[in-house]
Amino acid sequence: MFILTTLADLIQIAPEDFSKFSAVAIEDNINEKYANKVIQKVGLCISFYDLLESSDGLIGHGTGLVNVNVKFRMIVFRPFRGEIMLGKIAGATDRGIKIGVEFFNDIIVPPELLLDGTRFDYADQVWIWRNDDGTDFYFDVGEVVRFRVESEEWNDQIPNAPDLDGSAPMERKPAYSIRGSMQMAGLGPTSWW
Repeated sequence: MFILTTLADLIQIAPEDFSKFSAVAIEDNINEKYANKVIQKVGLCISFYDLLESSDGLIGHGTGLVNVNVKFRMIVFRPFRGEIMLGKIAGATDRGIKIGVEFFNDIIVPPELLLDGTRFDYADQVWIWRNDDGTDFYFDVGEVVRFRVESEEWNDQIPNAPDLDGSAPMERKPAYSIRGSMQMAGLGPTSWW
């Protein structure tokens, strides 16, 4: 679920950070730049882990900013395919069940990846699974569920164009989303098992 990823970048330290130790100022600037951001094909950056290398700082002409080339490791959220995870049901539509973990909410389980015999109840906006005995089990919002990671989707984030013609704005897809399944025994709401 979490991996360590090595990155290299140019970090700029502002004069107001000169009172800090160099390592602390570098760490603060790396966290400010990367924490809670998605890097394409890498994952969701959670936090700075450690500093591997840093160059001598060079003061930029006219700005007073110190430029430091750094190589560091970040803790990144990127579950592997087939991993079993726990999350909470955040919502349901006829297009599937939306699941969230404490810091990431772009997980979807589409209808074709739910248990056989699962149907959507439009009146209650909930998915219901009917087992072989004819008993109904509900996928209620807020319920803790176990799901398997099937795939991930990456979308480039482009800026919104100005609305000049009065048309409806384009639907923005998340930069990183996960597609899960609940087709095996043991998956689904934990209260069932």
